[in-house]
Amino acid sequence: MPVQGEARCFDEAAARQMELFVQDFGRMYRERNDALREVTRAHHGALLQLSAAAELKDDDTGVHIVRIGYLAEALALALDQSAGYARMLRKAAPMHDIGKIGIPDHVLKKPGPLTPDERQLMNRHAAMGAEILGRSHIPVFRMAAEVAVTHHERWDGSGYPAGLSGDAIPLSGRITAVVDFFDALTMDRVYRRAFSVETALEMLAAEKGRAFDPAVVDAFLANAADIDALRCRVTLERPSFDDLIDSP
Repeated sequence: MPVQGEARCFDEAAARQMELFVQDFGRMYRERNDALREVTRAHHGALLQLSAAAELKDDDTGVHIVRIGYLAEALALALDQSAGYARMLRKAAPMHDIGKIGIPDHVLKKPGPLTPDERQLMNRHAAMGAEILGRSHIPVFRMAAEVAVTHHERWDGSGYPAGLSGDAIPLSGRITAVVDFFDALTMDRVYRRAFSVETALEMLAAEKGRAFDPAVVDAFLANAADIDALRCRVTLERPSFDDLIDSP
């Protein structure tokens, strides 16, 4: 009988020890995930700052990249993509032109047409952006690299850097290409004044099936009033990078 009592006490002690082990492991796992999230958030913030530095070479306001994030999210939702996909695109799309940080100002800010050599140099920014973003295993950075290297591909296959066409271009790149085109047209650049919203929409429609995915263009045009209202709201409110990263 005492032996049975000792065995029962041993079993209870072992069970308690296992319970403590599971609790400790759970706490360590949560702490590890919290640390990973903080590192990812800090890395994301640094890349957005680098993207802003690249954009300031071509846009004195720097708000363009923030607008791209919110407009890409809105267009993704208009295309019936999941809220999770749209949210990730909001965080990834602002890094689409991060490769411009490596383009000399005399090319990036040239007021007139680029020479063939200058155009070739300018076109390198897409691949450079993907190289800067690297081959991360973190989904948002994988998507950002995908956007950077494909947002200048064209639906008809005449884009760069890989000459992809149609559905071979990832949806993230196809969406970002459309919102980038519209937003760039409706803002002042070093080489021209902003186009009106109406003119920009006409120019977008004219590129349907050529530069851009017809379905993406149709979704944009069908929701143009709401998307433009969002563009204006972001311009006025100027959300921070923290807002861009942390918004649900």
